[in-house]
Amino acid sequence: MDTAEESILTRDEMESRRLMAAQDLQTGLSQSQVARKFGVSRTTASRWNRALRGTGVESLRKRRAPGRPSRLTTDQLQGLREVYEAGPRVAGFDSDRWTTLKFADAIHARFGVRYDPDHVGRIMHKLGLRERLRTRKARVVEAANVTVLPEAVEAPILEILRSA
Repeated sequence: MDTAEESILTRDEMESRRLMAAQDLQTGLSQSQVARKFGVSRTTASRWNRALRGTGVESLRKRRAPGRPSRLTTDQLQGLREVYEAGPRVAGFDSDRWTTLKFADAIHARFGVRYDPDHVGRIMHKLGLRERLRTRKARVVEAANVTVLPEAVEAPILEILRSA
């Protein structure tokens, strides 16, 4: 019997795994066999089996992730895109570059909703208004076609090159 490799699964992959496990449970595989096959604990296989017997296969489908609803409506989020594209000077700032603090102030001025600057960064990223810094750095390195070595490897190589 094959076992699943340990890895980080997406919500769709987890749902698929639960549904395949449900088929195996319905065909008579034991909870222990299902746990081994899908690389989960026996407790998890037991929970899946209990849900399957209780309310059926639908109970093993993915549900919407919980979390606090946005304080901005969909239209307001679209308005944020317009605020961003207009630039910080139009919003009353004295520079041409948005910071999360400035954008948080602009959101408060326009919509009366206060957000922490860290969260504003996540909103900007979600709306595609900015890239994460590490992504931007990786793209610069990639564009330059440069291989970045870990410091532990780079230092000895530099010593060899200096002595040559």
